Amino acid sequence: MHNEARGTAKKGLFRIIFSRTGIILLLLLLQIGIFIGTTIYLTEYMAYIYGAFTILGIIVLIYIINSEGNPAFKMTWMLCVLALPVIGTLFYLFAKTQFGTRYMKHRLAHLKLETDPYMEQDQNIVDAIWASRSANAQLAYYLSNQLGFPTYRNTEVEYFPLGEDKFRAMTGELKKARKFIFLEYFIVEEGRMWNTILDILKEKVREGVEVRFMYDGMCAISMLPYNYPEQIRRYGIKCKMVSPVKPFLSTVQNNRDHRKICVIDGKVGFTGGVNLADEYINEKVRFGHWKDTAVMLKGDAVQSLTMMFLQMWNVDERRAEGYGKYLTEKTPGLRRELGYIIPYGDSPFDDENVGEEVYFHILNHAKKYVHIMTPYLILDNEMITTLTRAAKSGIEVAVIMPHIPDKWYAFAVAKTYYKELIEGGVQIFEYTPGFVHAKIFVSDDDTATVGTINLDYRSLYLHFECGVFIYNNSEVDKIERDFQRTLAKCHKVTLMEVKKRTMLTKIMGQVLRLFAPLM
Repeated sequence: MHNEARGTAKKGLFRIIFSRTGIILLLLLLQIGIFIGTTIYLTEYMAYIYGAFTILGIIVLIYIINSEGNPAFKMTWMLCVLALPVIGTLFYLFAKTQFGTRYMKHRLAHLKLETDPYMEQDQNIVDAIWASRSANAQLAYYLSNQLGFPTYRNTEVEYFPLGEDKFRAMTGELKKARKFIFLEYFIVEEGRMWNTILDILKEKVREGVEVRFMYDGMCAISMLPYNYPEQIRRYGIKCKMVSPVKPFLSTVQNNRDHRKICVIDGKVGFTGGVNLADEYINEKVRFGHWKDTAVMLKGDAVQSLTMMFLQMWNVDERRAEGYGKYLTEKTPGLRRELGYIIPYGDSPFDDENVGEEVYFHILNHAKKYVHIMTPYLILDNEMITTLTRAAKSGIEVAVIMPHIPDKWYAFAVAKTYYKELIEGGVQIFEYTPGFVHAKIFVSDDDTATVGTINLDYRSLYLHFECGVFIYNNSEVDKIERDFQRTLAKCHKVTLMEVKKRTMLTKIMGQVLRLFAPLM
């Protein structure tokens, strides 16, 4: 028990040291240290030093104001430069002159060119979706022509309202694998879920199936040993850690791989909010009941998930990838009842806010309702305006949030948006049994998206993400029914409740909101 408590404390310490909070605290200490150091040792030169940094800070501020990008990010940087003139300026210059981020952007652009021949849009599908609904045809055009994510038909969709449901289906499909298995996840932690899957992967390798597994480097802080890829490779599984954490050395580490992708033989694919750890299947209770969602695709649209995985896998590879051998033949004929499916990915380096654009599209073209589940609500001005404009136009906009948060500071910031949203007509509910980790939008009984993208700055702007846009498929009805069942377990937040929050809670939320783009 003593060793367990010590291990928990150690993990907590690592989380603080290597988190954004740790970086901010370090910068504040450095700022104080520089001030004290210059005061004691450089008294006679202090005026010149701070004069130089004042001029440099003004130049940086002018550059920030005139640069492209989200205004909220620019305001946060300006606050850092003004509040911490020495460290704020140096940190901004450090962030903007990183070789790693420039290399990553160049490499991903090159990989996109390599995979474009395998992601061509079928013109017959384009013509059909234009005839069905022109608004969705415009989204399809944007995702295909601008980003390389085509629209597919002949794809079965199965929606899972809980992580347990996805786990059962995923283990069943993994056992059927004959050629290859690709896994890409943000969180992997040893326990019943991952150990069960790992046992299947080992067996599949013995059968001659190619298995590739990659996970985000944040897992190495407190969930997995740093040398875990080496351990996994001993089983014959190809394994790599995406963006290993090297604190304070590179800002590319701010761009985490938040995707959850499983592809089996190029025929079956999974994505959604469910990671590979026991809390996601309610095997371990951390924040009450864990409500999560996922989808399984079978058919042509799996090809996009395959290509997304291979693009990320090959970022640090030097050998040419044989993409063609991982693709499957398109399904003959046409199953009209399956509608249209668009798997899409989002990258912090493609100069497009893909996830947010999909959410905007659903909100802007809804006729009756838009129902949303999200674990976080840290919004930019465009999203606030779009949500409230839809509600003011008579569209029912309802958002389900957690009642038991996993991050107190993110929840405190989320509550600062409640008043403005509720006054704008947006209905906010909190899931009283526990924590909502689902990321879904569903609208008008015919349109939905399920994926990994939260309503916060990090998901919308800084992380690698993915999702599936679904139109005219019967599973949309299942997603809406799940929303209504979840709603029955929720408490509706009233304006009176928001106004009755304690002064300390309000002040804490408002102060943290200054740093919202970092959360």
